[in-house]
Amino acid sequence: MKKARKFLSVFLSVVLMLGLTAAVPAASSVVEAPKLSFNAQKALYVHAVSSSEDVEAWSAWQCVHGRDYKDINPEEKYFFLPVSADASKVDIFNNFSESVTVNGTEIPAGEVTAVNYEQDKTYEVKAENETYKLRFMKSEAEAAVYVNNSDADGEGTDLFTYLSDEKTNTAKATGAIVTPNGKVDNTSIKKIKGRGNTTWNMDKKPFNITYDKKVSVAGMKESKKYSLLANFQDDTLSRNRILYDLSDAVGMPYASDSRYVDFYMNGYYWGSYQMAEKIEVGKNSLISDFEETDYLNEDGSVKEDFPFLCEVDPGAQVAYDYFVTLDDGLKITIKSPEIAQGEKGYNTVKNYVKEKFTEFCDVLGKNDEKIKDIADVDSVAKLYLINELGKNWDAGSASTYFTYKQDENGKYKFYGSPVWDYDNSLGNAAGIKEMLDYFEIYDYEKPTGEWGSFAMEFFSNEILLNRVKEIWFEKFVPAIDHFTGKKFNSDMDRVFHTKDKYFTLIEKSAEMNYACGWPTYTGEWIADHSSLTKLSYDSETNTYSVNKYPTSYPDTFKGKFDYACDWMVSRAAWLSKEYSAEKVNEVEVNNEEDLPPAVEPDVPQGDDKTPTISAKSLSLKAGKTKILKVTGAGVKSWKSSNAKVVSVKGGKVTALRKGSAVITVALTNGAKLTCKVNVKTSPKLSKKSVTVKVKKTKSVKIIGKAGGFNNKYKNTKIAKVTSKKSASSLKIKGLKKGKTTLKITVNGVKLKLKVKVK
Repeated sequence: MKKARKFLSVFLSVVLMLGLTAAVPAASSVVEAPKLSFNAQKALYVHAVSSSEDVEAWSAWQCVHGRDYKDINPEEKYFFLPVSADASKVDIFNNFSESVTVNGTEIPAGEVTAVNYEQDKTYEVKAENETYKLRFMKSEAEAAVYVNNSDADGEGTDLFTYLSDEKTNTAKATGAIVTPNGKVDNTSIKKIKGRGNTTWNMDKKPFNITYDKKVSVAGMKESKKYSLLANFQDDTLSRNRILYDLSDAVGMPYASDSRYVDFYMNGYYWGSYQMAEKIEVGKNSLISDFEETDYLNEDGSVKEDFPFLCEVDPGAQVAYDYFVTLDDGLKITIKSPEIAQGEKGYNTVKNYVKEKFTEFCDVLGKNDEKIKDIADVDSVAKLYLINELGKNWDAGSASTYFTYKQDENGKYKFYGSPVWDYDNSLGNAAGIKEMLDYFEIYDYEKPTGEWGSFAMEFFSNEILLNRVKEIWFEKFVPAIDHFTGKKFNSDMDRVFHTKDKYFTLIEKSAEMNYACGWPTYTGEWIADHSSLTKLSYDSETNTYSVNKYPTSYPDTFKGKFDYACDWMVSRAAWLSKEYSAEKVNEVEVNNEEDLPPAVEPDVPQGDDKTPTISAKSLSLKAGKTKILKVTGAGVKSWKSSNAKVVSVKGGKVTALRKGSAVITVALTNGAKLTCKVNVKTSPKLSKKSVTVKVKKTKSVKIIGKAGGFNNKYKNTKIAKVTSKKSASSLKIKGLKKGKTTLKITVNGVKLKLKVKVK
C-alpha cells in the first residue's frame, strides 16, 4: 500500500508542475497570494471565479494523463475551466519561484494576476527554464465540485491516493460547489468514499459525498448526500442522466435528480461527472417516506410489517452485502434497513424480505389479480418500460431497485423505483454472447426486438403488461416527442429536456473530459456506435417509418451523442409499433442523404482512390488499443490471425499479450488490406507479493489488462481474490494466517501473487 501511495503521491506532484508565454498584451491587476486549502506544487493555478477570496476552487494547469494516471507530453498544459469562469479573463496564481508571462501579462512569483485569454488558443509559457504550451478549455456544465484534503489519513497521504487504495476508505474534506453565476458554497464534507461495484474497478473513480449540512447543487433539492457518477463506460456521459430525468417526467417515485458537473480534487481536474441524489432513506433523503429504524417497535423488537428498500443484485457478496437468496437463486440485497451480522433483528429482517419478495415474484410471473394488492402496478409498469426502452443490460440482473412501503391507504406494496445504473443501456453495451444465445436474443445491440423476456423475465403478468401498453402511450410517447423537439412541452422541460439542450449542457464538459485523458472506447464490452438504421413513429397518424439506408456517425463526441439519442428514439418507435392496439402503417423512408459518399467498386492500382489502411504495422503494449481506419473503400469485416494475442472489432485493435498477429480487413470491393501488430509486453501485476490482515483486503493493480477481458482466479484457504472477473485491479482478502500463492490468469497469461496473511 505504501508503494502505491508513494507512486500516486509522486504522480500528483509531477502533474501539477508547469509554465507559459505570450502574444497580445493584456491589462493586469495583482492581488495577494491565496492560502490554498491543499498542498500547492510548482505550477500555475486558476480560480473558478474572478476576484473571489475563496481558497477552495483553485485548480492547477495539467497535462494529459493515461488510464494509468501517468503524464503524457508533460510540456503540453491545459487549464480546464469550470462553467463559472469568465469567458475571456481569469485570475492566475503563480506558484513558481520566478515570474512568468501568459498572453503578454506578467505574473510575479507568488502572486495572483488577472489574465486575458481565448478559449482553445495555444500560448507559449516559460517557467524556470522550461517551455510549455498552454491551452484554455471552458465547460458549460451546470456546476463544478471541488474537494480538498492533502492529509486524508493523518499520515500525509493525498485524498485521491487514499480513497483509491480501498473503496471502504473514508475521509473528511473541505471544498466548494460553484454554479454558473459564480456563487461559491464552501460547506465542508463530512465524508467522501468510493462507490459502485463494477464501476469502482474502472480507471475513472466514482464517489459518494456526505456534506456537513444540506446543500443544493445547481438548483437541485437540498440534501446532504450525493453520488458522483463517473459514467466511464458511457461515451456520451449522458445515458444515466437522460433516463433518470425521463423516469421523473413519466411520474416514477423517487426519481434521482442530477446535474452535469466538473470534478476537481486537490487542484486536479478529474473529468466530467454526474452529481446525483444518493439512493438513501430518511428525512430529506431521496426516499423520504420512512426512516432506517422504522422496522423497530419502541421496545426494540422487530415490527410485524415494515418498509424496506431492496436491490436485485446477483453479484451480492457476504463480505460486503446484507442480502437474501430466494429459492430460485436470485439474490436480493437489503439496502434499508441495513443491519450488521450479530445485531438484533438481523435474521428476522432477512426472512421477512425473502418472504415478501418471493410473493412479489410469484404474482409477477402469472396472471393473478393479487398483483394489485402486492404491487403499485403503475410504478412497476413504468420501471419495466424504462428498462425495456433502454434495453438495459442490468435490469433484473443487477441494480434494479424496489421499495416496499405503505400506500395512501396504509397497505404495504412494492413500488418500482428508484431507477439506477443505466450506463449500459440505449445501445451502449454489446452484452455477453453466451447469455444472449441462451435466451435466443440475437439483436441486443439494435433498437428492435424484445428484451424484457431476458432482462426481467419474471414480468409476465397480463394485468401488468396491459397497463404497460397503456402507460406507454399516456406518458412515454409524449415525453419522447418532447425529447426530439417534435412537440415541445415547457412544463416537462423542467425535469426532462430536449436532446439539443442536453447536448449544449454536456458538450464542452465532455470535450474537457476526453482532452484530459479519458478514452471514449473502454473495451469490447462497448457496442459499435458507427452506424444505425433509424426508425420513427408518428402518434397522430399511427405510422411507423424505417429508413432505407443506415445513418453513419462520425467518431466524435457529437457523433456518439447523436447515436445514443437516435437509438432511443428508434427504440421508442419500435415499441410504439409493438404496443399499438391498431394496425400500424409501416413505410420505408429513402434517406440517401445519410449515406457516406459512394465508393467505386473497382479502383485501379495507382489511382488516387486506391484503398488504404491508416497503418501497415503497429507496436503496442498489452492492454493498449489503437483504431485502424480505412479510406477509399467500404469495410466488410475485420479479422485477427491470432485472437489470443490481438483482438479487433470495427477497426479497434486491442493488444492482449506478448506476440504478434496480422489484422486483415476485407473490403466491399473484394480487396483486402493488412496490418501487422506486435505486442511487446504481457499483462503483469503491480506487486509480486502482498501482506494483508485476516478479514481485510489489499489492492493489487493489473498492468496491461485489456478492457472487457475476463480474469481467472485460483484461490486458496489462506487468501482469495474478491474482485469481479472484469476488474482492472485485484482485491486480495485474507482468510486465515499463513502464506500462500494465488494463481491469476489475465488475458490468457498465468500470473502468481505471493500472499502473507497475518
